[in-house]
Amino acid sequence: MSSADAKKKQIPLRLSNELYRELAAWAADDFRSVNGQIEYLLTECVRKRRGKR
Repeated sequence: MSSADAKKKQIPLRLSNELYRELAAWAADDFRSVNGQIEYLLTECVRKRRGKR
């Protein structure tokens, strides 16, 4: 485990059942956990936002 992984911030997150089911299906398609999928999607959004500046 890298030092960055060891220092990850844990946050509570509330999702609707429908959104969770959609994310879980998407995560399965991409061979990720739901948590991994959420982290991936947020990372991509931040990367795209930074590119617009």
